[in-house]
This record gives sequence, structure tokens and C-alpha cells, in this order.
Amino acid sequence: MTEPFPARHWHRLDDGRLQCDLCPRHCRLSDGQRALCFVRERRGDRLVLTTYGRSSGYCIDPIEKKPLNHFLPGTPVLSFGTAGCNLTCKFCQNWDISRSREMDTLADAADPRTIVRAATETGCRSVAFTYNDPVIFLEYAVDVAAACRDAGVRTVAVTAGYICPEPRVEFFRAMDAANVDLKAFTDGFYHTLTGAHLAPVLDTLKYIRHETDVWLEITTLLIPGENDGDGELDAMTAWIRDELGPDVPLHFSAFHPDHRMRDKERTSHATLIRAHAIARRNGLHHVYVGNVDDSERAATRCAGCGTVVIGRRGYTVTAWHLDEAGACRTCGTPLPGVFEPQPGHWGARRRPVRLADHAAA
Repeated sequence: MTEPFPARHWHRLDDGRLQCDLCPRHCRLSDGQRALCFVRERRGDRLVLTTYGRSSGYCIDPIEKKPLNHFLPGTPVLSFGTAGCNLTCKFCQNWDISRSREMDTLADAADPRTIVRAATETGCRSVAFTYNDPVIFLEYAVDVAAACRDAGVRTVAVTAGYICPEPRVEFFRAMDAANVDLKAFTDGFYHTLTGAHLAPVLDTLKYIRHETDVWLEITTLLIPGENDGDGELDAMTAWIRDELGPDVPLHFSAFHPDHRMRDKERTSHATLIRAHAIARRNGLHHVYVGNVDDSERAATRCAGCGTVVIGRRGYTVTAWHLDEAGACRTCGTPLPGVFEPQPGHWGARRRPVRLADHAAA
């Protein structure tokens, strides 16, 4: 598709500029200007999405890589992103995509039905909007999600949750699961290192948890000296317990030097273990660590009796102790999440997908 797609969620200001109302940045645009995300642009008297139907690549991943540990464990997910982002994280691990200004690098073009065919023909149980934040390509993500739902394919949003209330309803109404990147628990961190603010993200988390049926998990990338202090971790995990409930899974991931924070050291395994202990002490039932080899803290335990109900090594499911209803076989305590009677067996494989192979004849 070469024609820009009409964007939603904007209005005209008294001075003639158009204000984008998608995210709390509220970019105000004159003709020809792009928003900070770079993919929403004013052309004449309308706002358009320049990346509808264009992708930075399609790949089959394990669902655990999103990371989602309580959503169709062991199954393959068709993952893709576009370009751009509405945050400016100095530590971005996908900066080549999220900060891209070259729309011509979006080589894969696909309408929603082609994406659904690619998912079903490759055996994927879900489609994930990831790599860059799907909030900024809301119109495309929502259309793909609608086509997926018609075909019985689930959808996953991997997002920072930086979105305004009205589009938030439209966006998450289309999704089946979300992993929200809670980058820190201080507004100073958000302002200095992401160019955003904390409060809208917390509002998104509460909205998903209490006003939708979307399965929610949270990830926090721990950066040495920036967001890994005991006090901040204690406050964050207590907030999750009190505002979202103890059953929302929380993933602590290890940082590696990248983008504009190459001077920082990698997150130590000891830091992840300390964060895990603080979260568990605050009553969170399902806490995980990522980007390290730690099968003990990658396992899912029953909140009732402590039995390992899902064992993992990396992204591979190694043990399954749930009955067909998703409850612990030892004590009968239901495990919160979205489960099939048996886990998938995709393992840790990552396989690129060429969309042209799945286009309609």
C-alpha cells in the first residue's frame, strides 16, 4: 500500500494546527510536519498514518519471548512491528527499528488478511505487535486484530502503555493480551530517560486490569543505578499488588548496554534475584527474571501449594502440571492466565517469515 492511511484521534486547533490526540505528547502539527513518533503526519487538512500495511519484518517467536508466561505457553506467535516510537528511551534495545526514520526500510507489505493467513498457515496461535510500540500504528493494529479475531487467532500488544484515554479504549478492545513495559516507578526516570511521564502508564495498567478482559503481564528492564534501588522496587511492587492485584505476572529483565547508554554495565544476576525477592515479599504471586539463565525463577509456581506447574528452561516449556481447566493438579488452585489443555512445543526457535509466500493467489 502506497497511499497514506487516514489517522484517527486528532483535532484542529484555533491557530490552524492539527493536534494528535493519540498519546499524551499531543503533538501540534503544521502542514507537512510529522509527530515525534515520525509515523503520524499532517498532509493538508488531515492526519495520516504513513506505515499502514508496512512492516520492519515478520518472525515466528515463542510466546514466552514477549514475555508472556501465562498466555498460551509453549505456542508460536507471529511477531512484527513497523517503525518509529512515541518514547525516546536512551536505553532502547530495538533502537534501529523504533528510532528509524527510513520508511523505505519497511520491506514487508501486508494487508490484515495476509497476516492472518501467514499466522494460520504457519501454525501460530497468536499475532504480536512488537519490536516498536503498536500504539503509534493503532489503525493498522486494530484492523489486523479484527481480522485475527474473525479467524480465531489471538493478538498480543507489547507496549509502553503511553496512550490517551479515548484511543486506549479502541486499542485494547481489539487485543487479547498485553505486556506493558513499566520502565521505572519515578517520574524523574521517565522524563529524563524516556521523554515521557509515569502517570499515563499507570493509568493504562489500571485500565487494562480493571476495565478490559485483556490478559496483562508487566516487564521492567532493570538498569544499574537508574531504577534498581530497593526503595523504588518496593514501592513499585507494592503498587502493583494494591492497584492491580497479586496475580498479575511481573518480569524483571536484565539490561545490556545499547543505544545511548553504552556506558552502563549489564544488570547482574544478583540484582534480578534481589528484585525478585522484593516482589515476592510484597505478595506478588508470579515473578520472573529474564535475559539470564535461571530456571528456578523462570518457573511458574502454584500460589496455593508452591508446586511448579509450568517448568521452563529459557523459552522452552519443560514441565506441565496443570489440569485441562488450568488448575494445579496437586491442590486444584486455578492458575490465572489463558491456557489450552496442553502446552505448545515451539521451544526457543526463531523463524523469519516472508509475507509474500502467504499472499492471496
